[in-house]
Amino acid sequence: MPKPLYLHPDRLFPADPQTRAFARALYDQVKDLSIVSPHGHTDPAWFADNAPFGNATELLLIPDHYVFRMLYSQGVPLEAIGVGNPAVDPRAAWRLLAEHYHLFRGTPSRIWLDWVFAEAFGIDVRLDAETSDLYYDTITEKLGNDAFRPRALFERFGIEVIATTENPIDELKHHAAIRASGWGGKVVTAYRPDPVVDPEFEGFADNLDRFGELTGEDCRSWSGYLAAHRKRRAFFAQHGATSTDHGHPTASTANLTGDEAAALFQKVVAGRFTAVEAELFRAQMLTEMAAMSLDDGLVMQIHPGAFRNHNAGVFARFGRDKGADLPMRTDYVHALKPLLDRFGNEARLSVILFTLDESTYARELAPLAGHYPCLKLGPAWWFHDSPEGMRRFRRMTTETAGFYNTVGFNDDTRAFLSIPARHDVARRIDCGFLAELVMERRLEDWEAAELAVDLSYKLAKQAYRL
Repeated sequence: MPKPLYLHPDRLFPADPQTRAFARALYDQVKDLSIVSPHGHTDPAWFADNAPFGNATELLLIPDHYVFRMLYSQGVPLEAIGVGNPAVDPRAAWRLLAEHYHLFRGTPSRIWLDWVFAEAFGIDVRLDAETSDLYYDTITEKLGNDAFRPRALFERFGIEVIATTENPIDELKHHAAIRASGWGGKVVTAYRPDPVVDPEFEGFADNLDRFGELTGEDCRSWSGYLAAHRKRRAFFAQHGATSTDHGHPTASTANLTGDEAAALFQKVVAGRFTAVEAELFRAQMLTEMAAMSLDDGLVMQIHPGAFRNHNAGVFARFGRDKGADLPMRTDYVHALKPLLDRFGNEARLSVILFTLDESTYARELAPLAGHYPCLKLGPAWWFHDSPEGMRRFRRMTTETAGFYNTVGFNDDTRAFLSIPARHDVARRIDCGFLAELVMERRLEDWEAAELAVDLSYKLAKQAYRL
């Protein structure tokens, strides 16, 4: 017999009965608040075209590297589940997920997927080999209904705004189509300049040429290159962007003179640079982007500390973002000092720091954000947008940075329906943490109630100027 799928109403709340009861009361006040999704990687074409998702595999498996990286780690070929292989039978790919679903026990992916199965699709038995076809047929059939088109799901789950992420040479045609459609859903873009900022990014030289074509600037000169960034940032802002996003290997910043920066740029353009010079150029560009943010008001997000595409074979066959970006030790105190020496005291500048290196929470990030007016902390990213990751973040940063130097929850996902699932987890964890502070008499109950709303909704909206 199939095993039942049941989402316990007290899941993720503290085990102590009194604390759990107060966490439940806090959660009841915030569970239905609108979702602000200020940074992610959902496809704007979904909302521009509003075409139905094809099947369960296309919606829940292929886009989600959290899911397929686990399968790959246990020897399931990516081609077999449809990654880079459009010819695969989607039902057969789904069956592989079902047969291996036990691998996700104890992981956040299991929590998110079970929420989607139960809440979005009304399924009440667990996914396994026996129920694979039931799941596939139920989900795929419902995806054919208008109620499961992207815009309808956006509205059903109370999403107020989603920010996608595009690079400077993207023409933003999907965002233009969304705006022209008259639909009321708010989908904005974010400026991710890595392909024209990182000299080691594949196709960098060609990207620069395209950058110049789009802006009418000479992107082989330092002044023209900077002017091109200003133009594209303004273009992105016209399409709703309120933020930039920078996925550099490290948090290094630099503050070169204009002549030094121009000379370094000429080495980059000519392709005659060392790895050290590539890092210095990226460092200088973080400072240049901060200067532009001070001028145009775009919030700056820095996401350092990932060894991108660590699996060279997977990268060669399938490209970027296939679950092989791995955390690295990351320095912030020394790395950010050149930028902070120049702009750290500017309250009009807003720089949101993220990390994959949890050891920096209490030692570096909380003290930095607890002092510099321009800095705030992004509480969840990637490996750490998980129950234990969220708890660790709050416990290691709150004493020094407080709650109001953080920016709410950041879901950072490519899997659309995991957005409400992730926000539900974040709200439960934060309510549990606040309940513990109340039980320890470190907060009043009314303060916890205000904070629950701030952490669930207000802080993200304020921090990202949405």
